[in-house]
Amino acid sequence: QVQLEESGGGLVQSGEGLKLSCVASGNFFRIYTMAWYQQTPGKGRNLIANITNADTVTNYADTVKGRFTISRDKNTVFLQMNNLQPDDTAVYFCNAWATLTAGFVLPNEYWGRGTQVTVSS
Repeated sequence: QVQLEESGGGLVQSGEGLKLSCVASGNFFRIYTMAWYQQTPGKGRNLIANITNADTVTNYADTVKGRFTISRDKNTVFLQMNNLQPDDTAVYFCNAWATLTAGFVLPNEYWGRGTQVTVSS
């Protein structure tokens, strides 16, 4: 299985920044795409950034483009969040696709437990 553990959340003021980290651990063969999702109360979980494994291609939601940067070091993914705004207040979840064995197998999806980010105005 794959365990994803997020860290780095907290309370900041508008305009400040935070850096989230997510470490993948467990008995897996390979981690593929890793991503960060944002969930606010009463709303679904929305993809805000992802990064591939081999060529580290990145994608961003329009709401965070230019302010957030996703990066990766092997099986750890980071989210640098700059110029945070109250609308960024949410629980941030780490997501990863991984295979547990070698060979032609489809990857499974895994989630962390989330880390709270609160931005005060």
